Amino acid sequence: MSNYEFRQRVENIVKQISMGKVMTYIQLAVLCGEQGATGIVGGITHFGELDLPWQKVISKEVGHSGCELGHQHALESEGYDVNNYNVDAVRLLSLQK
Repeated sequence: MSNYEFRQRVENIVKQISMGKVMTYIQLAVLCGEQGATGIVGGITHFGELDLPWQKVISKEVGHSGCELGHQHALESEGYDVNNYNVDAVRLLSLQK
């Protein structure tokens, strides 16, 4: 799979994350067919298309987003209970391929 195709897969899945749901970097990488590509997914989420809900892609460490205050505010505006970027892990979304 080319870098462009992988990026397109990541962006298409991020578009499907519904309101009130989040997904981890590893879940996103696995759904794109590249379990070991969490770092690449992270890079895409930080520098990807601006109109996508990147704030919904979080780290597996109990939802540590690793992002700045704007990221936290975006999640809170959707009703997430964010405490030092810890998002309720129950809200993890698992999409099917």
